[in-house]
Amino acid sequence: MSKNNEKGRYGLLIDYEYCTNCHSCEVACKKELDLQVGQYGIKVVEEGPRQNPDGSWEWNYIPVPTSLCDLCSKRVEEGRKPTCVHHCQSNVMYYGTIEELAKKMEEKPKMVLFSK
Repeated sequence: MSKNNEKGRYGLLIDYEYCTNCHSCEVACKKELDLQVGQYGIKVVEEGPRQNPDGSWEWNYIPVPTSLCDLCSKRVEEGRKPTCVHHCQSNVMYYGTIEELAKKMEEKPKMVLFSK
């Protein structure tokens, strides 16, 4: 596992097409960072439902890291994944270098990249 030694070099890639809105990333992050009620290091936001011009519907859940997210710097220094990635029930979150994640992002649509 790469370590987060250089600011801006590492990030999270989130494949929100398959996020189930289970909130396990939120819960794990709140516990890891010991955040109070109403504070989040990552927050799942709901986008939709909305109807597209072709008649199909979209309803997405997108985990969004907040300013409190530090990419679990202590965990990463120990060689572990950020807690949101580790606890994601749908396995839709990835941690790595921006270059690695950008390459993975080319594989499919409905992915977002967060860098720190």
